Amino acid sequence: MIGKLTGQLLEKNPPEVLLDCHGVGYEVLVPMSTFYNLPAVGERVGLLTQFIVREDAQLLYGFATQEERQAFRELIKINGVGPRTALAVLSGMGVADLAQAVSLQEAGRLVKVPGIGKKIAERLLLELKGKLGADMGARAQAVNDAQADILQALLALGYNDKEAASALKALPADVGVSEGIKLALKSLAK
Repeated sequence: MIGKLTGQLLEKNPPEVLLDCHGVGYEVLVPMSTFYNLPAVGERVGLLTQFIVREDAQLLYGFATQEERQAFRELIKINGVGPRTALAVLSGMGVADLAQAVSLQEAGRLVKVPGIGKKIAERLLLELKGKLGADMGARAQAVNDAQADILQALLALGYNDKEAASALKALPADVGVSEGIKLALKSLAK
């Protein structure tokens, strides 16, 4: 129904933004990954949207990228996962991180998202397997066994997903596990 909105950003109140499109103000709920990348209030912005109609409300959800919107659509198809839960998942982890967690079947990473328990995390892993597109899964496919082990080590040491992912990006592609952990810890210590 409403696939995209482009207009002036009037308000930013997480997770909601108010977008003025030719005199009509649209309240749009966005994941935090999109919220952090929004321009300043008063500037033009374009958001891809998903229109949800319920008995008691008509809601617009907005996304910065096609991948985020597609992941949202896949999430809300899962029994027991509504739009709010899908928004929480995309706010708690990026699409690439979600694709990686699904491909590696890591329920522990999903449980860290507020509102996601073990049962829902396992259902997400089961139902999303193979459904996140090639573009979304490209990063997950690129992570080799050594990088997966390094990532697990950093998470076990108490670093969050964002810190561990940024440390992994700085590593050479062909690094071994022990050397990779050392290099990652050095970069995180700075």
